[in-house]
Amino acid sequence: MAGIKSLAKDTAIYGVSSIVGRFLNWMLVPLYTIMFSVEDYGVVTFVYSVVALAMVILTYGLETGFFRFSNHERWTDAKEVYSTCLISLAATSSLFVILVAAFLSPVTRAMECEGHPSFVMMMAVCVALDAFMAVPYGYLRQNKRPVRFAVLKLVNIGLNIGFNLFFILLCPHLYKTAPQTVSFFYNPQFGIGYIFLANLLASAVNIFMMIPELRGFKWKFNPRLWREIMAYCAPLLVLGVAGIMNQTIDKLLYPHLVSDPAEAMYGLGIYGANYKLAVVLLVFLQAFRFAYEPFIFARAKDCGQHKFDAYRDAMNYFCGFALLIFLAVMFYLDIIRYFISPRYFSGLSVVPPIMLAELFFGIFYNLSVWYKITDRTSWGMWFSLFGLATTVVLNIILVPKIGYMGCAIAALTSYGLMMIASYLVGLKIYPIGYSIKRLGAYFGVAAILYFAGCVLLPAAHFHAAVNACIRLALLILFVIIFARIEHVKLSSLAEPLLRRFKRT
Repeated sequence: MAGIKSLAKDTAIYGVSSIVGRFLNWMLVPLYTIMFSVEDYGVVTFVYSVVALAMVILTYGLETGFFRFSNHERWTDAKEVYSTCLISLAATSSLFVILVAAFLSPVTRAMECEGHPSFVMMMAVCVALDAFMAVPYGYLRQNKRPVRFAVLKLVNIGLNIGFNLFFILLCPHLYKTAPQTVSFFYNPQFGIGYIFLANLLASAVNIFMMIPELRGFKWKFNPRLWREIMAYCAPLLVLGVAGIMNQTIDKLLYPHLVSDPAEAMYGLGIYGANYKLAVVLLVFLQAFRFAYEPFIFARAKDCGQHKFDAYRDAMNYFCGFALLIFLAVMFYLDIIRYFISPRYFSGLSVVPPIMLAELFFGIFYNLSVWYKITDRTSWGMWFSLFGLATTVVLNIILVPKIGYMGCAIAALTSYGLMMIASYLVGLKIYPIGYSIKRLGAYFGVAAILYFAGCVLLPAAHFHAAVNACIRLALLILFVIIFARIEHVKLSSLAEPLLRRFKRT
């Protein structure tokens, strides 16, 4: 239980930066959807989908490789592992920027930014910087420094938001009222380019704040160690690419599956904005992921059944909290939806399947423990490729018929099949003994409460305030049932976190 408390504590601290940061970034969505056209927001959605893919390729699993080899029985010098990973990332990130600059024109056309090569170049540099910082952030996680991790993340996000507000709100106002103050650097025609510029400036400042993590050790590249790390990470790269493609391929394919280009970007803008409404669950998944990898590799050293108990408990708690978040968003979607412009409300139907898809992906991530600690990462690669193939086929079949709803259904189906496949194979190769009946009970209770709160309650035509109170009671009921089944007082999970903050 102590391991789960530690996992919960670190998840909570990482969650502070993730929740606050994602929420603040989320607050930019109404700004974008109000200030820019739906088609322009479609371009932003497309660009950031490519950026997400590029980030996975440029980090090529080194974050997980760093955790594995820092705890490896044969490589005891963690600083050498860290240095080798840093030098590798620095070289590949620099090469990426050079290649984009060399082929800027075709890359610009492929990114739907024709006529704006500066957009592409800014994002290339931004991605390179962020990819390089992946391992220093992992270094902080490895050394149990979640508070500094959270502070750096929040400062980066705060800068990004500040630059966005400056370029998108303040500068246009000054350009109209006092043009001499901003006309020497501000151009209204640059439009969505200021979103990318704000991101680049924030990343540039963030890398300077990371200097303490880049000093205090000897920069040394060990070729033999690097080859072993790359052999371990190669399947993770394919896994990561397939995984991020699963999340972004729908947005990349959508313009090519809709015959009218203008309608394609319009639909993509609608889908991208509503996808953002699932951000609460995505934040929890990200915070959990930050804490989970160091946790599983640390537990892998334990003997006996203790580590299996920890893995089972982690799965139970993950599903419980994720289902609670799902219910909360579904119950109050009529309020949450106002974080995007009413012009985008036509796409609200994608929110439930997208959130369920992300929940299934979170379970799949939990299940990854068996192939990561046994160095059988190729299994993760095959699961992800299987999921990617499912996503592509279903998008090709469904999008021309039902539009962006086809993207959501494809994601839900793909992640569900990946989750089932990983569980069944893991059951044969490395059985952990998850409590399927207990997990099934959580899903069953959540389904009943969802039906009561989202189907029966609206049919009763109560006042909105009454509906809100009843739904809150349903959420509390789920928490009580979860706590009773797990035989734990919820207050006990907060005690380590409170003690940590008192010390800091």
